[in-house]
Amino acid sequence: MASFETADQLTREQLAWELVEIFDDLEVHQINEVLAKNVPLETLKFFAAYARDFGDSQAIGGDALKRLPNLLLLGYLLRVVEDRLVTDGETFDG
Repeated sequence: MASFETADQLTREQLAWELVEIFDDLEVHQINEVLAKNVPLETLKFFAAYARDFGDSQAIGGDALKRLPNLLLLGYLLRVVEDRLVTDGETFDG
């Protein structure tokens, strides 16, 4: 896993890759714990329903459709991390 000295040195892309690498190293129960602590249950339900509806409307099927909710969740978690790293009045320019 790449390491950076401070969060303000990360670009959005670097932050995203860091998050992916962290999740790649987690066990299923650890991922579930992260989700439980950071994503409201209603949000999880929304992503599951939205991914299904979007997949159907765009003729996405198979494994891609099964992974779509996870992709949405990863994007959501990335945004949560960005929001937590930004202090009042700052922007995350990366």
